[in-house]
Amino acid sequence: MSRQLRIGFLLLVFGASGCAWMPFIGSDKEETEAYTTEEILYNSARNSMRSGNYNAAIEKLERLEARFPFGRHAEQAQLELIYARLMAHSLDDAESAADRFLRLHPQNPNIDYVLYLQGLISERFDRNLFDRFRPGDLAKRDVTNARQAFAHYSDLLRNYPDSIYAKDARQRMVHLRNLIATSEINIAMYYMSRGAYVAAANRARGVVENYSQTPAASDALAILVEASYQLGLPETANDALRILALNYPEHSAFDIDGNFAFAQATRQRTRSLLNVMTFGLIGRSGVPEPASFEQPRN
Repeated sequence: MSRQLRIGFLLLVFGASGCAWMPFIGSDKEETEAYTTEEILYNSARNSMRSGNYNAAIEKLERLEARFPFGRHAEQAQLELIYARLMAHSLDDAESAADRFLRLHPQNPNIDYVLYLQGLISERFDRNLFDRFRPGDLAKRDVTNARQAFAHYSDLLRNYPDSIYAKDARQRMVHLRNLIATSEINIAMYYMSRGAYVAAANRARGVVENYSQTPAASDALAILVEASYQLGLPETANDALRILALNYPEHSAFDIDGNFAFAQATRQRTRSLLNVMTFGLIGRSGVPEPASFEQPRN
């Protein structure tokens, strides 16, 4: 066989063998590029969040979850989507993301953080920029979301009492308890102004029984005294009056001589109740970022 023929034969053999190797090489390269792309996309989303560009972070995290639903960052991306949507004020989407995360990942080590975020989300519904400057107005709104936030924080403390978020949750619950109780007083005062004394007495009794540690408890007793008197229930009125005088002798419902003078004084006091024991929580913007958690890569 001539030298030229031998060279041609060898080239043909190596060419055929190279074709057989190509799928393996291409597959490995494709896998490497896919993994790197997930890393790049996740890191880019994190950078967007650190810079405060939450809308861009949301877009990238959603893309990551769609393209790599079983990737090493998929579960963490779902967690960080809750945070990013909260910070972007997409509260409905944040709430849905939190519910979905709890349903899909009940064993995730950051469940306490998700419960904490749920409380923050509920608190932020119906808020606007000016609430921090006029907190008393909050008690005049529907407090359904405040009750829901209280329930989320309660779940957090019940299931994760040692969580790093527990301390802040407890303080927020104090504020929410005051808010809910004051809302009940506002409703009771409305009933009083309409002469609906039974309804007013029921609201006031509920505050005394369920929110006795709040500043609103004294106003509830004052309303109970007045409503009971108007209903012709002197014994109930006197019992409530004795408790009020014993525990809150400086209440504005008493005049300078210590006589009970209900209506205007109590109404004035109710307006400023939420300025007590709020711990500066109204309007506070600092929300901790999610802790890093990654699933082991198979």
